[in-house]
Amino acid sequence: MVAWIIGGHALLGYLAIGGWPYDEVNEVTMAPRVEWVLTAILGPSALFLIGAFFFVSGLVSQAAMARRGPGRFAVERLLQLGVPVAAFILVIWPLFMWFAYLAAGHNVSYWWEFRHRQPFLDSGPMWFGEVLLYVSLGYAAWGWAAARSVRRPSRPPAPLRGRHLVAVAGAITLASFVVRLWFPARSTQILDLHLWQWPQCIGMFALGVAAGRREWLAEVPGRLYQACGWAVLIIVAALPGAAIAAGVTDVAADATPYLGGWHWPALLLAGVEGALAVAGSVWLCGLAQRRLTGTALTTWTRSSYIAFTLQAPVLLTLAIALRPVTWPAEAKGATVAALGILASFWLASRLRRAPLRRIL
Repeated sequence: MVAWIIGGHALLGYLAIGGWPYDEVNEVTMAPRVEWVLTAILGPSALFLIGAFFFVSGLVSQAAMARRGPGRFAVERLLQLGVPVAAFILVIWPLFMWFAYLAAGHNVSYWWEFRHRQPFLDSGPMWFGEVLLYVSLGYAAWGWAAARSVRRPSRPPAPLRGRHLVAVAGAITLASFVVRLWFPARSTQILDLHLWQWPQCIGMFALGVAAGRREWLAEVPGRLYQACGWAVLIIVAALPGAAIAAGVTDVAADATPYLGGWHWPALLLAGVEGALAVAGSVWLCGLAQRRLTGTALTTWTRSSYIAFTLQAPVLLTLAIALRPVTWPAEAKGATVAALGILASFWLASRLRRAPLRRIL
């Protein structure tokens, strides 16, 4: 999932629709038809990968809270998430975007770039860690309050069933549609909070906590795993045809009605997102438990969070280095994506051996 995000960000830097800030200064962009195909391939995953991360975070947070208690859990999340986020906001992200602006011929200072980032105090790709920190601290506060409430004899939680997953998907859909009346998708806020994506983030974290109480961290129930896999397959297969039927031929030009507002395209996108977030997260978790095991994979997995934090300087450095090369955008995007994934994980594996590993 992290490798997919790194590669996707590299490609987005060369697309007209954007989504990765190198598009502010890119020297070439891909053809609209290529962009349409890439959107058909990458777009569905973009709708639920972040939700899947929050789902997994909820799964492991439930177990961590039970072991450590709310106080220690909150402190650990402040170190693991708060320190990298602060470093990105104050130094790393504005510094490397300044390098990109200089490479593009803009005679600006680092301080100018820091003050004029849109949004202000931009956290770059670490917005995920920032929002997860807020959600985690909220969960710790909830755990602290629950521990001091009147205790009743605990009962084993009832199993999660398909109707519960449908209800969560419906709640995410409705909440996303309402929130996007004020904060359309892809809009920016101070600290790059991605408020338009909060319903999915909070909903999937809560579902992960509930699933963690039912031992889903060990195994997702087989019937739900299979049903969610079929749901993902059907939705992803139907999306390109639906886009053509709706007249979406140029993603950058035709996407606006789907991003928010009191009309059916915005509700449709919110519904697809809610369904994919729930079904995709459950299916991916079950797939990993059943198929993606082994010592080599575990080694890469342990480096994934550090690789995620390193992607920004790695991808921007590669894009700047390739800037003078007279290649088409498609070749540059593919090269930056491939090298960016390898370099991010290689550097992450080296950093894990340093004292920094105690935090990351």
